[in-house]
Amino acid sequence: MKVVSAEIYVVHVDGRHPIVVRLRTDEGTWGLGEAAIAYGIGASAAAGMIRALVERLLLGRDPFRVEQLWSEMYDHSFWAKGGGPIVFAGISAIEQALWDIKARALGVPTYELLGGKCRDDVRVYANGGPSRARTADECARAAEKVVADGYDALKMYPLAMPVGNAHGNIRHVGQRDVDRDAIDLAVARVAAVRRAIGPRVDLMLDLSGELTPDAICALGRRVEEFDIMFFEEPVDAFDPEGILQVRQALRMPIAAGERLYTRYGFRRLLELRAIHVAQPDVGNTGGLSETRKIAAMAEAYNMRVAPHLCAGPVLTAATLQLDATLTNLLIQELYPYRVPEHFGIVDQPPELTVRGGRMPIPDRPGHGVALDEARV
Repeated sequence: MKVVSAEIYVVHVDGRHPIVVRLRTDEGTWGLGEAAIAYGIGASAAAGMIRALVERLLLGRDPFRVEQLWSEMYDHSFWAKGGGPIVFAGISAIEQALWDIKARALGVPTYELLGGKCRDDVRVYANGGPSRARTADECARAAEKVVADGYDALKMYPLAMPVGNAHGNIRHVGQRDVDRDAIDLAVARVAAVRRAIGPRVDLMLDLSGELTPDAICALGRRVEEFDIMFFEEPVDAFDPEGILQVRQALRMPIAAGERLYTRYGFRRLLELRAIHVAQPDVGNTGGLSETRKIAAMAEAYNMRVAPHLCAGPVLTAATLQLDATLTNLLIQELYPYRVPEHFGIVDQPPELTVRGGRMPIPDRPGHGVALDEARV
């Protein structure tokens, strides 16, 4: 079996741009993968990276040799060593598609090739509920809806504010600086959400690396009382020592990792024990195998993982296959409040199967989804 072609899609839907690749083989088998650059800036660059990697390193190769092909992309793209989101998003999408091909050819779900199931469903937390809210009261009402929809865990962005018309688009703090009014509003928003959802629903706060360690510690001390499940990306991802400073100063679990790439990018954070929860993203850290390796490294440091996920349903499906196999999984991120067209690019989007805050692991071959040709 050989890889003979690739179709790369940049899907434009409600301000986001999921990047999907479908690899095809000479035996008619195909596989899907997705790059996690659907938001922010970089979708066209990630699509171009996928194309270059396929043309230079994948065509004519045996798709079953997933580890060998990953090493080829890492060693011979030049920029992967020390590389960032674009090169690793490209590698990640291709790697997912290779696993999908192999699993489909063997007629088994991908999780069977990654060690087999540890669980039949995955607890998820809803992201994006209060993202369109500005005031503390609006945040509380949005959080109440999330709980009414059956979720027992949710995440919010205390400092970010909604912008534009696209669903869930937010603007983060710039230049590491906010005034006292913004800090007071952030605290009020968190307090209002906690009152609205009660004590038994888990609440996570995402700070998106917006402030310096001193400023984020000052904010963190004011929200500690609200029983936070984890305090995410408190400072810039380039500053593991700064993240450690926050961990040492606050009485909340610290999470980070969505903007770190490969096991090499996570090594320093783990060695410092700067976090309690690692958050690799299958769509940009190197793919399924690389995320599994990061999870194993985290487990050696007695840490759990909560994979980052903020792209399209292809990546959700692939991530779910990995979640099934992890022995130190804490919880899975999910964006359930996207427009229907976002989920409609595949035939059976896993996001629409959530019941009671849990997402079942599908047993279809491969990642369990196929593109809806007309819609995509």
